[in-house]
Amino acid sequence: MITYLYIVQIILAITLIVMVILQARGSDLGGVFGGAGGGIFRTRRGVERTLFKATILISVLFFLISLMTVVLQG
Repeated sequence: MITYLYIVQIILAITLIVMVILQARGSDLGGVFGGAGGGIFRTRRGVERTLFKATILISVLFFLISLMTVVLQG
């Protein structure tokens, strides 16, 4: 069972990395150096919002699987 949890954890980690990179790709170059586009706040819509919510879900799943792995090893 622990082996399956490790495999799921690796898959979730890779998915989380890809999702964060996809979100960073959508920002402009000024945000990389600290110039966040003149301080204009905008709302997330469409695919960007879905990607944001999916990233939160994947990170929570990753955390829970990590906790389960630690508890079952104990």
